[in-house]
Amino acid sequence: MLVSRAQELSPCSSSTLTFTSSCTFLSTLCSSNPFLSFPMRSSLSFLRSLSLSLSHHQPHHFHRHFFFRAISTPLSSSSPKPQKYFPRLAAASASSSHSTFVEHLACEPETNENWDFNNSSESEAAFDFDKNDGSLDLKHLPALSLDVKELEELPEQWRRSKLAWLCKELPAHKAGTLVRILNAQRKWMRQADATYVAVHCMRIRENEAGFKVYKWMMQQHWYRFDFALATKLADYMGKERKFSKCREIFDDIINQGRVPCESTFHVLIVAYLSSTIQGCLEEACSIYNRMIQLGGYRPRLSLHNSLFRALVSKPGASSKHYLKQAEFIFHNVVTSGLEIHKDIYGGLIWLHSYQDTIDKKRIASLRKEMRDAGIEEGREVLVSILRACSKEGDVEDAEKAWLKLLHSEGGVPSQAFVYKMEVYSKIGEPMKSLEIFREMQEQLGSTNVAAHHKIIEILCKAQEVELAESLMIEFINSNLKPLTPSYIEMMSMYFSLSLHDKLELAFSQCLEKCRPNRTIYSIYLDSLVNVGNLDKAEEIFNQMLSDGTISVHTRSCNTILRGYLSSGEYVKAEKIYDLMCQKKYDIDSPLMEKLDYVLSLSRKDVKKPVSLKLSKEQREVLVGLLLGGLLIESDEERKNHMLRFEFSEKSSTHSVLKRHIHDEYHEWLHPSCRQSEDSGDIPYRFCTISHSYFGFYADQFWPKGRPMIPKLIHRWLSPCALAYWYMYGGHKTSSGDILLKLKGNPEGAEKVVKALKAKSLDCRVKQRGRVFWIGFLKSNSSWFWKLIEPYVLDDLKDVLKAGLAISENNSPETQDNSYDSGFESDEMLSNSSDGNS
Repeated sequence: MLVSRAQELSPCSSSTLTFTSSCTFLSTLCSSNPFLSFPMRSSLSFLRSLSLSLSHHQPHHFHRHFFFRAISTPLSSSSPKPQKYFPRLAAASASSSHSTFVEHLACEPETNENWDFNNSSESEAAFDFDKNDGSLDLKHLPALSLDVKELEELPEQWRRSKLAWLCKELPAHKAGTLVRILNAQRKWMRQADATYVAVHCMRIRENEAGFKVYKWMMQQHWYRFDFALATKLADYMGKERKFSKCREIFDDIINQGRVPCESTFHVLIVAYLSSTIQGCLEEACSIYNRMIQLGGYRPRLSLHNSLFRALVSKPGASSKHYLKQAEFIFHNVVTSGLEIHKDIYGGLIWLHSYQDTIDKKRIASLRKEMRDAGIEEGREVLVSILRACSKEGDVEDAEKAWLKLLHSEGGVPSQAFVYKMEVYSKIGEPMKSLEIFREMQEQLGSTNVAAHHKIIEILCKAQEVELAESLMIEFINSNLKPLTPSYIEMMSMYFSLSLHDKLELAFSQCLEKCRPNRTIYSIYLDSLVNVGNLDKAEEIFNQMLSDGTISVHTRSCNTILRGYLSSGEYVKAEKIYDLMCQKKYDIDSPLMEKLDYVLSLSRKDVKKPVSLKLSKEQREVLVGLLLGGLLIESDEERKNHMLRFEFSEKSSTHSVLKRHIHDEYHEWLHPSCRQSEDSGDIPYRFCTISHSYFGFYADQFWPKGRPMIPKLIHRWLSPCALAYWYMYGGHKTSSGDILLKLKGNPEGAEKVVKALKAKSLDCRVKQRGRVFWIGFLKSNSSWFWKLIEPYVLDDLKDVLKAGLAISENNSPETQDNSYDSGFESDEMLSNSSDGNS
């Protein structure tokens, strides 16, 4: 096993025989002598080093001499790291004008690395690519060479001793201690020495330590960029799925005007795809595009398939935005002459079927290519065709696809019935849609939520009141949820038919059975204003205004303003106008004409809600979000800045918070991120326009494009800011403790802790990499909650409230204190202090 593994790792085929015999001897010797046996990791590291040393550039007697010297030095299991003898790698390229310590780097194939990420969530389409897609296959990529001197070749004995000590010592320490040790060597250490240490760390698979040494090197005055070293380190970081560090080195290479190796592009893309963090898929697509357009590389088929599979693994509503990227991948596979997987065709048709405007010619072209390639259209393709037909009202193609589905294995899926119902509704045959709905009930034995929503929507648009009401009752009795979309359709139908009594009854029923919804309230408010019931309308509007989960918006404000102006309630109309100016809502033109006259009677200067300026509340909320991880992107000249709001799809807290934030900063949002007034589908990611107004926050919280804690943070930690920090970047443990996530350096975390303690909020700090967790434990969490509770959204108070009740079996002694016990002392932050904090 060791022999075969070593042969795989060896880049020098010319020394295979010598190496094989050496490994056989080593294996026999270790098996017969227990004192020479060592752990698998040590043996693999040793054999890897040995394999790299067997170069045809070196004389044969050197291999034999080094081999016997190496195995004669016992390696203990507790310290498998070689200390003195560091094998020589392949010689540097002779064409280089000057000799750096690392000229080029051997891109070693890692045949036993686990690069399978088939555990990613199944998409709605459930495409099935080959199991080996996404594996890291770099065997055939061009290799670079690397030259590292051995310690014994260095002339100074003291330098050899110091380097050997550093190689042994550094991997055992955390980042802070490691940097302090390196700082103590500044007087004598130069790039060749630091490179030796970094390469040694990588060869014994202490890649994290190698990365820290590399970053320390970059800060020294003698540092000169080394392409081979950067490539080697980036590849190792990517193989360990540490995409942020791999990307950091990748960007360093780009900034030096160099094009990264194909292996670096490859491992970075795979590292991004293996992560479930939001935004990683977009980054993977960006790197893939640069790999082809900037590097001119031709990726392997597995990489094309892996990225394409990731694109179609998202739900259809979000995947539709990746159509251009999917088409680009398809184009590259075709032009590269690679075999097109059957699910590439199916995935493209699936993405096309979700577009708002259907490209029928493209779908027909893809289907023809599938037939020419002898690929049969499966269920997913046929359902996608039905989906496309439902948007176009194409009954002919829909019926053809339906007939094929009837004869396919597995029968007709439920969503196919829904799409067929929509096809006939588009051509004005709601009764045919109802017939399909009943057919679905007979064939499948039941109906799902989507089918009920669709048939009620179709009947409401056709204004079939009695049929819609009967189906709504049937839907309610089925105990299926959610009911809200169908209530919205019913109330919209009643409003268009002026059936205000039925609309009010539907509103009351909806409040009993569903969570409050702004669209429901808005329709009811329109109805009340239309019938002239301003007292009730004012009550509903105030209820929307006071409830953060509903809140008012442009439509509701214009509705109540219209009611006040029509009834002559000018004083109340002026208050609504002031509210709209404060929230920067647009006023309908006909209403503005009336308002100009009304305001001219009582005011000399009329305010116009046009200027963009953050309110006091918006500024406090922004501070809390920035502490919780909000991103700021700046242009190259740092004149204009953009806020990027990102919310987790897996967090119920973020699901509520995202709508509130979307409303709070609606006037700042980029036009592409603004949702329609009645849209309930707020995206989990949206951004503001790029504006110079955010320059203050960019300079304070994101200088040089990295998160930083401002020196004056103690002035801005208001209860409101703390509340939004908790909602956006906080967490409540099972024992009721409150944890706040903070990114930055130790000095910044220390400033926050001092500011909180100055407010009598005692807390503990724990560091995990670059992230700090500030914990309010036990009674301290209750004090923190009392401070922020007035600013927490009503729908989140029950979820986020601190301090669970202590039962008999959950006494303070028996509670899980694993997090508390993991805390280090406050001195762990650093012993530095800031006089301004």
